[in-house]
Amino acid sequence: MTHLTLVLVAVDEPMAAAWRTLEGTRPGLVVHEGSITDVDADAVVSPANSIGFMGGGIDGLYARWFPRISDRVRAASGADRGGELPVGEAVIVPTGIARPGWLISAPTMRRPGELLPADGGAARGAASAVLRLWRDGTLPGSDTPVREAIRTIALPGLGTGVGGLDPEVCARQVGAALDEVLGQA
Repeated sequence: MTHLTLVLVAVDEPMAAAWRTLEGTRPGLVVHEGSITDVDADAVVSPANSIGFMGGGIDGLYARWFPRISDRVRAASGADRGGELPVGEAVIVPTGIARPGWLISAPTMRRPGELLPADGGAARGAASAVLRLWRDGTLPGSDTPVREAIRTIALPGLGTGVGGLDPEVCARQVGAALDEVLGQA
């Protein structure tokens, strides 16, 4: 299988410390302290909400960085037609810029601004969805496997901002998703 580099992005020390507990134990993980906009990646992850509104937290940053990204996410997920993208599922859409060329939307909450349960199950579900999409998915409008086009994914702390999830719980759940989906124990 093609190699994936997962850049674990931390905007503060608690998240960086939590990510570092994973970095040395699994191949292909790199911790980046700072803005996700400084990461050289093929794709970035949006831990959005199921209805695709991208106004707060890191999604607000993405909405400013990538023109009309919320419209593309809502169209890909069916949210623009009254549907929604469930927690535990993911879609990939072009960003409209050269690099990163792709955004993977993997909701951690159903509605904008929800606090997540403390067990971190939503973070695990979102991380698993991103990894399954990378492993098994195809790029929109083509037969190109995602894993052949995307070698580096920047992953923020899933649910640790607006969702209020503890960084250590997030890191444990992302580690569990890596082990489960990619067998990286």
